[in-house]
Amino acid sequence: MSGNLIIEPRDQRPELSALVGKLPQLWPTFMEHDPTSDLYYADVQRNHPEHVLTAYEPPDTPVALAYTVPFAFGGKNREHLPDDGWDGVIRWAALDRDRGTKPNLVSALEISIRPDRRGQGLAAIMLQAMRDNVRRLGFTELVAPVRPSAKHQEPHTPMTEYAFRTRPDGLPADPWLRVHARAGATIEKVAPRSMVISGTLADWREWTGLPFDESGEVVVPQALVPVHCSVEHDHAVYVEPNVWMRHPVG
Repeated sequence: MSGNLIIEPRDQRPELSALVGKLPQLWPTFMEHDPTSDLYYADVQRNHPEHVLTAYEPPDTPVALAYTVPFAFGGKNREHLPDDGWDGVIRWAALDRDRGTKPNLVSALEISIRPDRRGQGLAAIMLQAMRDNVRRLGFTELVAPVRPSAKHQEPHTPMTEYAFRTRPDGLPADPWLRVHARAGATIEKVAPRSMVISGTLADWREWTGLPFDESGEVVVPQALVPVHCSVEHDHAVYVEPNVWMRHPVG
């Protein structure tokens, strides 16, 4: 709790799921069209309520959300965190559920804060609550395919360069990477294709309000890298890189 902010896991307070609908749109529209997300969010209340945190101010004003997912790490084909980051770890978790495989690691998926409450230090509070919840559930590590918060200002800079920039004090230059580092996380590697979002040109025009009338790279507001557009084939594809970070929480 911070001031009158309460953060609770949904397995203990399932009624908190009703607060989600009271939040405004938290992400750019195009990011709501990653098809892999349905493997998690569509059934999160049933499959992983203990991995959902809701922050609210009494009696029922939602402020922020945090989501994690458990998965099995290690063994054949899982010796390293996936290059397809966010998408990959959701797929791994879905396969584990289907097979009845016991998870031994948890990945962060999202921390989102109501727009009018951003810039107030709530990101660090939600990250700590996420770490505490992972510990409550019996895990000793948390990994995260982090979406650097200022990378959209440099869409043409390779993530392999951007992610490893540091300030004179040695902390990451990017604000969100820095929050993780201050919490004790270290960068493991770049996930070069962490989210893949594709659509027709009509889809992208609807999602962004941009014309998408020329083939090539299209810079989209809030996108971390340009979108690849093909007028000839009537599609555009966004391949977002993230940064894998690892938190000890035990």
